[in-house]
Amino acid sequence: MRHPPRSMLLAVAGAVALLGSVTVPVVTASGAAPACTVEYSVTNQWAGGFQGSVKITNNTAALSGWTLGFDFADGQKIDQGWNAKWSQSGTRVTAAGESYNGSLPSGGSVSAGFLASWSGSNAVPTSFTLNGTACNVDGGTTDPTDPPTDPTDPPDDGADGVPPALHVSGNRIVDADGKDRRLLGVNRSGGEFMCVQGYGIWDGPVDDDALQAIADWDANTVRIPLNEECWLGLSNVKAEYGGANYINAVKDLVARVEAHGMNPVVELHWTYGEYTGNSAGCTDVHATCQKPMPDAQYTPSFWSSVADTFKDDRAVAFDLFNEPYPDRATATTAQAWQCWRDGGTCPGIGYEVAGMQDLVDAVRDTGAENLILVGGLAYSNDLSQWLTYEPDDPAGNLAAAYHVYNFNTCANESCWNSTLAPVAAEVPLVAGEIGENTCAHSFTDQVMKWFDDRDLSYLGWTWNTWDCSSGPSLISDYDGTPTSYGAGLRDHLRALNG
Repeated sequence: MRHPPRSMLLAVAGAVALLGSVTVPVVTASGAAPACTVEYSVTNQWAGGFQGSVKITNNTAALSGWTLGFDFADGQKIDQGWNAKWSQSGTRVTAAGESYNGSLPSGGSVSAGFLASWSGSNAVPTSFTLNGTACNVDGGTTDPTDPPTDPTDPPDDGADGVPPALHVSGNRIVDADGKDRRLLGVNRSGGEFMCVQGYGIWDGPVDDDALQAIADWDANTVRIPLNEECWLGLSNVKAEYGGANYINAVKDLVARVEAHGMNPVVELHWTYGEYTGNSAGCTDVHATCQKPMPDAQYTPSFWSSVADTFKDDRAVAFDLFNEPYPDRATATTAQAWQCWRDGGTCPGIGYEVAGMQDLVDAVRDTGAENLILVGGLAYSNDLSQWLTYEPDDPAGNLAAAYHVYNFNTCANESCWNSTLAPVAAEVPLVAGEIGENTCAHSFTDQVMKWFDDRDLSYLGWTWNTWDCSSGPSLISDYDGTPTSYGAGLRDHLRALNG
């Protein structure tokens, strides 16, 4: 959508400087296999904080309950965690299985993650125990400081709550095991407009309860619209809502989305560049509305920074630009598609344009191999020549993005069959935004059926408490209470998993 309303909410702040991932290797002496192995990783680190994960593998008899123990050497403190009951006493950290992953079969593994604070240095733990037995060493010894196994924990239901790394296989999005992963969920608007309007970072709560409400709809994906001027900390954005503070807030939301088992899609929504031509959303040079194309001055830098931030987390997908519409500015369709792919000086657009190829290159030049989504013309509603002008991706991890509302031109089965089906036969197709402004769901029901019949992906716009007639809103309360329109998506997602 092009015009979300403004609202007010203060967001968290903090300084961020990303470092690379650090993993503790599993090293054992010769002889018997270790009773358990633990892989500890620092996946993201910034000034004063970091995100970590552990993967625990049980190499002995099945466990009906498990507790991991380790020590922080430098005064690090666990702030929050997921997929385990995390606690800390002094330097000692323990993580116990949840109700859904409390048993650990022989040869089975479980993963859990956390956010923590640090200062000075952040040495990784050197020893781990599972139910008091030392891991990563021959045989294992008992650590009396670890609590015993809880035999009342229920068995694992097979879900560990960790969203999968995403990659393209043919025309499908799959996980690391080659299993199809349809991206089904919602958009969470706010990060594209609150900061540049000077009100905050998010529109409404993004805490654990708010994310659990999304997960309770059986969503597995959350799309997060962003603003390039806020991410880059340009001077027109209040310092408390831009630069390091904005980046830290985005990183925190991405971590929370993943903590609830959902894949995050970070998406560039509003950009720099003065455009006053046909269908202009605003006359402002700053990123205060949807522009026809991303700008060459700032957008490649934005994507270089975002990609570098999340390149070690393949569960995060990148949506390069919300809704291109160079077709409204240029004289011919061929000019519009060439502008879309190649950028440069485009007829009717007064600023230097970054094309989709420029942005794919900006992402891949960082070493990031994350899934990339690329929308077409006419506010991502026209994919008729997407395959002809498809950008080159050296990672082979590119998908087409499509937006459809009841008021769009390509909003019927005939158009979908003629323009979308050929694209979906070649590359993964994701409807990054679906919706209708009737406050009902008869149209989105048709969209979901067409996409379901082809095992394709779609995300509803939007998880915000707005008036659905002015901008399709799925909820009337952040506890997940749906609007009449939102009930259609909620009930449909639950039925798919029922």
